Amino acid sequence: MELNERADVDTSQIEDRRGSGGGGGGGGRFPIPTSGGGIVGLIVTLIAVLVGGGFGVNAITNDEPADNGAIQQRCDAADKLELLDCRNTLFVNSIQAWWTKRLPESFGEQYRPAPTVFFDQAVDTGCGAADSGVGPFYCPADHKVYIDLTFYQVLADQLGAKGEFAQPYVLAHEYGHHIQSLIGTEAQMRRQQERDPGDANELSVKLELQADCYAGAWAKNATGTADADGDKIFTSITDQDIQEGLDTAAAIGDDTLQKDAGQRVNPDGFTHGSSAQRQQWFRTGYDGGDPKACDTFKS
Repeated sequence: MELNERADVDTSQIEDRRGSGGGGGGGGRFPIPTSGGGIVGLIVTLIAVLVGGGFGVNAITNDEPADNGAIQQRCDAADKLELLDCRNTLFVNSIQAWWTKRLPESFGEQYRPAPTVFFDQAVDTGCGAADSGVGPFYCPADHKVYIDLTFYQVLADQLGAKGEFAQPYVLAHEYGHHIQSLIGTEAQMRRQQERDPGDANELSVKLELQADCYAGAWAKNATGTADADGDKIFTSITDQDIQEGLDTAAAIGDDTLQKDAGQRVNPDGFTHGSSAQRQQWFRTGYDGGDPKACDTFKS
């Protein structure tokens, strides 16, 4: 995977809430807690019926200001592609550029941009208060993606997903949840859970697998995305990069996480899908590059 050094890094798509707004070039100063549901519930969607009560805070309007001055300065520098936060900002830029064009074509809806919030250790969101232990997540109440960038250390060191393409895969998955929110899939799924609470986990799995498929569809088309001046964001994405995405999907499958936690594999407890399912649906999205092929609810 190679990013284009000529591509502009659009930090307006980021809310930098790390520290005093500056953070660090490495993207975070605190280790992610490994206790609680975060490691088992990686890459979660915050839906009130599932986990809203877990935060102990009702949905709120979050107007916490962000200071992007420091990240903007870093991402204007010559060494921007060496910095974790700048590279992740470019990943966000690419994902949103693709969906801006593709969402109307595929689903007849206009894309509404969603910022990604970089935070340290804990954050207030429209879905309540959260800490880094929950992993990256999308909040449908405020239409924002949240991530403590030190999560990638956990992903590599504790879960074995060491390849860099794990990073855009994670972000593309979360933006898949944004698409589900925009076109009504998430709301429809939530209503189904209320009608059929016994199927709540199965429906959650379908939602997560669809987000994996959307991530694969973006990956197929990522080299065609460009900045506002028309400069390509990626110069290349290789077969090895896609394998890293598949390896990440395998590392965070429910069955793998259960086994790593010393538990027996219990499909009734799945919320995100098995390793094989997550790989299958990422591959489905990638092979065709068409998000309309990602209807996991009919599979």
